[in-house]
Amino acid sequence: MTNLTKAEWGAFIADHPDAHLLQSPAWGDLKNDYGWTPEYLRLGDLGAMVLFRRLPLGHSVAYLPRGPVGEGDWPALWSAVDDLSRQHKAIFLRVEPAVWEPAPEGFIPQRLPGFKPSPQTVQPPRTVLVDISGPEENLLAAMKPKTRYNIRLAERKDVIVTPSSDIAVFHHLMETTGERDAFGIHSLDYYQAAYKHFAANDACVLLLASYEGQTLAGLMAFAQGSTAWYLYGASNNRERNRMPTYLLQWEAIRWARARGCQTYDLWGVPDQPEAVLEAEFTERSEGLWGVYRFKRGFGGEVRRTIGAWDRVYKPTLYKLYQLYAQRQGATPA
Repeated sequence: MTNLTKAEWGAFIADHPDAHLLQSPAWGDLKNDYGWTPEYLRLGDLGAMVLFRRLPLGHSVAYLPRGPVGEGDWPALWSAVDDLSRQHKAIFLRVEPAVWEPAPEGFIPQRLPGFKPSPQTVQPPRTVLVDISGPEENLLAAMKPKTRYNIRLAERKDVIVTPSSDIAVFHHLMETTGERDAFGIHSLDYYQAAYKHFAANDACVLLLASYEGQTLAGLMAFAQGSTAWYLYGASNNRERNRMPTYLLQWEAIRWARARGCQTYDLWGVPDQPEAVLEAEFTERSEGLWGVYRFKRGFGGEVRRTIGAWDRVYKPTLYKLYQLYAQRQGATPA
C-alpha cells in the first residue's frame, strides 16, 4: 500500500478515464477549502481518495465518494483505509461506490466486508445518464419531442448561450432558484472555488443564457475522463417562455462532446424506481421531482448506484452522529 501525493494521485486518475469526478484531485482541493482533508491511497491498480472532516474532541468522519478507482483487492484496500481512519480518529467510514445496480452477484459481501447500508446518502444515488457519443442529430432524435422543440424554440427566440467566469451573476441566479424551488444552495465563495479548481484544467464550464442583454439562466458542468456532470443550474423568473434552460443543457452537452466525453450525467433525480418516476412526475414538484420532469426529456437512461455503506469504528459515537445528521437534513453536493 502506498500513500500518494496529490500530483501522484493526479497521474493515477489520468490513467483511469472512467474515474468519477468526485475522486479527482480538483474535487479534493475544493473540499479541502471547506474543512475536509484528502488522503490518497494506492494498492497496485486500485486507489482511493478518502476525505476526512474533523469533529469536536479530536474525532473525525471519513468519506470515500464514488470510489475506489481501478481494479484490485478491495478488502486489502479497506485494511489500509482502516489504519488511516484510525490515525484520524474517525468514528466511521462512509463509502459511496461508483457501482450501478444491480451489483454483480456476491459483490457486497466480497467487496464491502464489514460494511452496512448507511441511513443517509451524501450524493444522490439515482441519476439520468445520456449517451452523447453519437452524431448530434442522433442525440436530438433521442430526446423527448417537447425537449427538442424547446431547444429550437430558445434559438428562434434569440436566446444566446455564452461561456462566462462571472460566478457572482450565477450565484444570484442560484439564490433566486433556491428561494423559488425551496432547495439549499452553496455560498458564493464555494461556487467561485469550484470554478477556480476545475476551470484551470478546462474541466469546468460556466454557461449563461441571455436575451437582449438580460441573463436568464446559467449552469456549471464538470468533466473528468469520459464523463461530464451537470452539478449546478439556476434560472431567474424572467422570459421563461423562451426556454433558456433547454438550450443551456444542449450547449453543455456540446461542450462535453468537444472535450471527448461520451456520457453526460444529469446528476440527481428522486430516488424512486423508473416506473414510479414516470407514473408520478406530472403530479409532483417537491424536491427533485421538478427537475426529473426536465431531465427526462434529454433521452437518457435512469440509473441508480448501490448507495452509501458505512464501516463503523466507534458505535456509540456513530449513533450520536446519525441523530445529528438527521436533524441537519440534506446538503448540496
